[in-house]
Amino acid sequence: MSKISLLLLKSQIFIAVFLFGSVNSLFGQETPTVNLELIADHLVAPVAAASPNDGTDRLFVAEERGVLLIIKDKKVVQEPFLDLTDKIVKLMPFYDERGLLGIAFHPNYKSNGRFFVYYSAEGVNCNECNHQGVIAEYRVSENNPDKASTSGRILLTFDEPEMNHNGGQLAFGPEGYLYIGLGDGGGAGDEHGERGNGQNLNTFLGKILRIDVDKDQPYSVPGDNPFVGKDAKSEIWAYGLRNPWKFSFDHNTGELFCGDVGQDKYEEVDIIRKGGNYGWRIMEGLHCYNPSNCDSKNLILPVNEYSHKTGNCVIGGYIYRGTSIPSLDGKFIFGDWSGLLFYMEKVNNILWFRHTIKIANAREENLGMNINGFAEDGGGEIYILAQRTIGPKNSTGEIYKIIP
Repeated sequence: MSKISLLLLKSQIFIAVFLFGSVNSLFGQETPTVNLELIADHLVAPVAAASPNDGTDRLFVAEERGVLLIIKDKKVVQEPFLDLTDKIVKLMPFYDERGLLGIAFHPNYKSNGRFFVYYSAEGVNCNECNHQGVIAEYRVSENNPDKASTSGRILLTFDEPEMNHNGGQLAFGPEGYLYIGLGDGGGAGDEHGERGNGQNLNTFLGKILRIDVDKDQPYSVPGDNPFVGKDAKSEIWAYGLRNPWKFSFDHNTGELFCGDVGQDKYEEVDIIRKGGNYGWRIMEGLHCYNPSNCDSKNLILPVNEYSHKTGNCVIGGYIYRGTSIPSLDGKFIFGDWSGLLFYMEKVNNILWFRHTIKIANAREENLGMNINGFAEDGGGEIYILAQRTIGPKNSTGEIYKIIP
C-alpha cells in the first residue's frame, strides 16, 4: 500500500470515529453484552486449546508447563492426555513466554489419531540461542481415547535467540496443510541482523509457515507456497510479523485472521494472505517504526489497530460461527491480555471496525484476568483461556465459555 493510500485509510477511520463518536456507535451499533460460563479452573497457565472435532465434545487444553489436559462434560479428566514436561525448557516461575504453546488436531484425527504440538526445548548444538522451538507429531493411544502415546516424532526445530516472541499457534487450513506461527526471535525492536528477522526470508522467525504433514518425512513443502524456488525458506507463507499470538481460519470464507503483538505503542489484527509482507519492523500497526526505512510500498497493513491507551497485548481469536449468539455471527471475536474482550466487523465491504464486548457477569469492566488465548469447539462456540496471576507455574488458570 502506498503512503497516499495509507493516509486515505487513516482519514476514513478518523472521519468515521470523529463523526459518530466511537466505533461502538457507528451505524447504530450498540455494545453487545455476553455472559461467561466457567468451564474449568485451577489450571496451570492455559495458553492454547483445540477440539479434535471427532464427535466426542472434548476440549484439549495446553498448559504452558508442558501438560495437555482434556475437558469432558465440563470436567477436567484427572490423568493428563500427554505430559511433555521432561521436554520443556526450564521455565522462569514469574513470567515466561516459552513452554507448550500450541496444539492442532489433524483434520482426519477421528480416523488417524494424529495431532501436533509446538513446545520450547533446551537448545541443542545451537550457537548463542536461548532455546529451540520444536514442532512434533504425536498419536492417540490405541486402547484409550483419553490418553496419547508418549512416543512422538519431531518435524521441525529452529533456534530462538531470546526467551520471548515465540508465537506458537498451530492450525490446519481448509486445504489440509499445517500453518505455524513464529515470532521474530525476541528482544525488543527485532534487532536481529541488518533488517530484523521479520524481513529476512532466510529465517523461519517472524513468519507464518505452511507445510504438508501427509507427504514425505518429516514433512513436505506445498508446491504453491509463495517462495518455492526462490532465495528464501520455502516453508514461508507470510512474513513481517513480530509475534503472531494466535490466528484462526474462518470456516465459511477460509480467511486467516491473526493477532500480531506490537512493540510499545500499537496492537494489530491482520488478515494473512499468501506471500504477504506485514511490515514489521518497518511498521508497527499503521505507523512507522523504523525511521530509516519507512516505505510502506508493497506492505499489507492491518485491518484494525489500537494503541496502548486501550490495551497492551492483542490476543487473536475466531470468527464466530456458533449458534447460541446469532448477533455475533460472522464477527471476529478477540481480546487483549489486559482482560478486554472485542469483536470486529466488516463495514461496507471495505473497513473493519472494532467494538468492545461487555461482560455482564464480570466484576469489572473487563474480564478482570489476563487473557492468554481463545478456543473453539466443534460447534463453533468460543472459549476464553485466562489466569488470575501471571507466570507458568501457578494454578490460577480458568476457562470460560462465551454464552448469551
